[in-house]
Amino acid sequence: MQRRILALSALATAMGMAIGSAHAQGDSFPNKPITLIVPYGPGGVTDVIARALGLGMGKTLGQTVVVENKAGAAGAMGVVDMLTAKADGYRLTLAPVGIFRQPYIQKVSYDPVRDLTYIASFMTYDFILTVPANSPIQTLQDYVAWAKKHPGEMDYGTPGKFTANHVAMALLEKKTGITLNHAPFKGDADAINALSGNHIKSAIFANSILPMVQSGKVRALATAADKRPAAFADVPTFLEAGYGFDVPSPLGVAGPKGMPQEVVQKLDAAIKAAMDDPAFRQVIANYGIRTDYRDHKAYAAFAKQAFAQEKDIVQGIGLE
Repeated sequence: MQRRILALSALATAMGMAIGSAHAQGDSFPNKPITLIVPYGPGGVTDVIARALGLGMGKTLGQTVVVENKAGAAGAMGVVDMLTAKADGYRLTLAPVGIFRQPYIQKVSYDPVRDLTYIASFMTYDFILTVPANSPIQTLQDYVAWAKKHPGEMDYGTPGKFTANHVAMALLEKKTGITLNHAPFKGDADAINALSGNHIKSAIFANSILPMVQSGKVRALATAADKRPAAFADVPTFLEAGYGFDVPSPLGVAGPKGMPQEVVQKLDAAIKAAMDDPAFRQVIANYGIRTDYRDHKAYAAFAKQAFAQEKDIVQGIGLE
């Protein structure tokens, strides 16, 4: 009986120490720089916005947020990194919606729900179908009509296979019965150069194309948003055109599974505060980005929902 009492006492002591340690970690966090992985190359819209977000977060946290670029694997390199990162809040990643799609397309080493701690989302991409300024195609209806007359001859550029850009065009094919020719590039910059040089007939971009649209170098035909974004107020959506789809693409920050709740809450609050920072707001305004905040609870719920929905999307449009 005495042994049992001693064992229970030892267990209670261990549990108390563990709880105390977790609280201590939350109270002292952060006490060194934090790394934020951007799963794309440097210089792109996502990279620029992530750096502005990191600067804003640093003001609240009192520590530097260092951006580390790890491009490849359709934006999943950051998630893969989280599999071996310590769950202490000092190594985080951006979590694009493509991570919910990849497991249904090819074998991956991660489960996007089980293997991550979702902290907060802060923005959403819009996807814009464009043609060169000298293209005879003036509207989305012209685009679909031309593609129907020339099956397989209308090529479109994207920043890569299985991206949300690719999904949007696959949905357009399914809804209209047209057959397009997908031309995946390594990123937006290569696709923009190809479009402006008339090497491809069309391309679909995220907000990185805004300066080209504003300068008149390319023509925007439609957006895959649920409503017209302010930066593209004169451009109809695919929904308005009667094709019945949009492609939501919120972007947020996640960490390894098992992060202490106190740390998650501090990071969540820092992200929310950074979204109000004037420097961050100026950067997103430059690219016509829409903010889209979800706290850690709402973002985790979104992740579960998105992972379930992507299976139906991939199977429904035959993405390959």
